[in-house]
Amino acid sequence: MTTIEVVQGDITTVAVDAIVNAANSALLGGGGVDGAIHRVGGPDILAECRKLRATTLPDGLPAGEAVATTAGRLPARWVIHTVGPVYSSSEDRSHLLRGAYLSSLRVAADLGAESVAFPLISAGVYGWPADDAVRQAVSAVRRSDSGVPRVVFVAFDAQMAERLRAAVG
Repeated sequence: MTTIEVVQGDITTVAVDAIVNAANSALLGGGGVDGAIHRVGGPDILAECRKLRATTLPDGLPAGEAVATTAGRLPARWVIHTVGPVYSSSEDRSHLLRGAYLSSLRVAADLGAESVAFPLISAGVYGWPADDAVRQAVSAVRRSDSGVPRVVFVAFDAQMAERLRAAVG
């Protein structure tokens, strides 16, 4: 059974085995959570991402999938990069959003991670409405059969932390 926790703070400081990066498909850094993870984790993360792009992911990482790299200078052992979908009011992409969480948990389990920290994927610049992003995240983690014992949702602000806590129960 997976224990779900909610904390407010900076995901780059959370002591877990794996931190999930809300990456873009290029895997070469960006803004928001992605930029913060690359800045704090250092150049080793980007170097591994470049190797992935040069070998197994020449076209980038598709939305809903996940891949792991070193965590560099972060307190975690690994960074699991996943790409959430851009929100669309005319097309239901919620399966891709849930897939980003489920794929990340599968990668974490394959690595032997016992704890994983997630940001709220797609809820920033990708425009996913916050309440639904929370619902999709909690639903995906609850239905996962990955066996990862501990999941921590890391909310950047108090309002998002409250939304997550309410959904987790």
